[in-house]
Amino acid sequence: MPTRRNFLKQAAAGGAGLLLAPLAGLHSCAPGTSRSHIRGSLHGANHTTGHLLRDASRLPVPTHTRQVEVLIVGGGVAGLTARRELERRGFSPEQVLLVELDEQTGGNSRAGRSEVAAYPWGAHYLPIPDPRNHELLGFLQEAGVITGTDAASGLPLYNEYYLCHDPEERLYLHGHWQNGLVPELGVPPEEKQQIARFFKLIDLLRFATGSDGRDAFRIPVAESSADERFRKLDQVSFAEYLDQAGFSSPHLRWYLDYSCKDDYGATTAQVSAWAGLHYFASRKGRARNAAASDVLTWPEGNGFLAEQLRQQATSPILTNTIAYALQETSTGLAANCYNVATRQSTRVEAQRVILATPLFITERLLNSLPTTAHRALPCHRAPWAVINVTLDGLPQGPGAPLSWDNVLYGTASVGYVNASHQSLSLNAAGSKVITCYLPLPADNPTEARQQAHQTPYDEWVRRILAELETAHPGLTPHVQRADVWVWGHGMVAPTPGFVWSEARQQAAQSWQGKLFFAHTDLSGISIFEEGFYQGLRAAAEVAASTT
Repeated sequence: MPTRRNFLKQAAAGGAGLLLAPLAGLHSCAPGTSRSHIRGSLHGANHTTGHLLRDASRLPVPTHTRQVEVLIVGGGVAGLTARRELERRGFSPEQVLLVELDEQTGGNSRAGRSEVAAYPWGAHYLPIPDPRNHELLGFLQEAGVITGTDAASGLPLYNEYYLCHDPEERLYLHGHWQNGLVPELGVPPEEKQQIARFFKLIDLLRFATGSDGRDAFRIPVAESSADERFRKLDQVSFAEYLDQAGFSSPHLRWYLDYSCKDDYGATTAQVSAWAGLHYFASRKGRARNAAASDVLTWPEGNGFLAEQLRQQATSPILTNTIAYALQETSTGLAANCYNVATRQSTRVEAQRVILATPLFITERLLNSLPTTAHRALPCHRAPWAVINVTLDGLPQGPGAPLSWDNVLYGTASVGYVNASHQSLSLNAAGSKVITCYLPLPADNPTEARQQAHQTPYDEWVRRILAELETAHPGLTPHVQRADVWVWGHGMVAPTPGFVWSEARQQAAQSWQGKLFFAHTDLSGISIFEEGFYQGLRAAAEVAASTT
């Protein structure tokens, strides 16, 4: 079998053909400060275009009509997956059209690039999948992520270049970098006992099954057990559950808060106990050449996967295009589609429509349809900021060396990933890009979102550098540029009562065999696997409705 070293020597630094986000206008940090030399860009999901939905009457009337069998609105992971799956189910490219309001597809899996490296603007890894997730494994094999199957075990073999290289993760704790993210350095023995007890519980839950024979916790969420013993955990917060179970260790509680913010953009007090436990107990990946705890990653993060989805189908995609005024026709549905670049609208008539959009957009698209088509499902959507920092060097403190994932204990962010980690040079010297993730958890996400959109470029840079300087003293002069992306509606948070609510499950139901829905909002958990599942489900429903 080829070694990791051989793969590294033969592989180029990924992402050729990747659609990369263009840089916005150049911004500068405040004059007279230690960061005055820093320039960069300030981005956001195209909320200017998206806000046109608030008053679509101002948009121009369509000048021509286009007819397709299936219109997909939304080019995130769910929409791209639905497009790919429809072709696999026999739809010709001419029968399917996808429209996306941003200038590129990918949603939260978008990517960017500086002169130094490609980097993620959002999601940046995929855990080793459960081998029972056959559709996902099939996609990964077509993408070259899986290179074969072990004859003896039947387990997949993963491309060594895409498996995260060692060292994988470290934590800055008490002025020292330790290996791994679970706090150990300086943690009192009684707290270590609690931490061990928590992970013993997770080991039990990972293999627990309900009375229906299903896993208590599974990816996708829809495959999880309906047993009330487990589903009742969705009714209380994770923090309440931990209190009741006697998990009071400050170091453990910090780690669990970090984990929830990492995947959900919310704290243990804001997500349900079911979701908090699912984060740990649903990971059941197996492979011939990787452990269950391993991850797959690329310099551009999950932008690689989004681009692979796009390439694995050939039906047309219209970017910079907003769908509005959805209405019934005698043969299906029609939507007006406004192109921001040409400033013209087209009437697209389709037999079926898939809305692969977050629910706050879906609600606006359904305004002109009967109330039975509406999907009233309020979501707690957490805002985020992602700051990509390009450096000519990264001063290191004592302890474990620079890793792929680097987390600072007790800080507001969830740390940074080294976008250059998959390259041949794994040391801290030389130019590199680090991607810093700053969730903005708040009980009122609307206020947090408004505040985030009003925060100037210099403040984002000041905030992240102040944090990084605690672990990397003297870092600021090494910063060559900083590029910021603000996700106002970053991801759905699985608040208590949301995941297993009847409203969530009803929101995913199709309407009159014409209108179908696909988005991670409908899972309650915003991860790549759920977006992929939602796209598959919607495409399968469309295909079934044509027979």
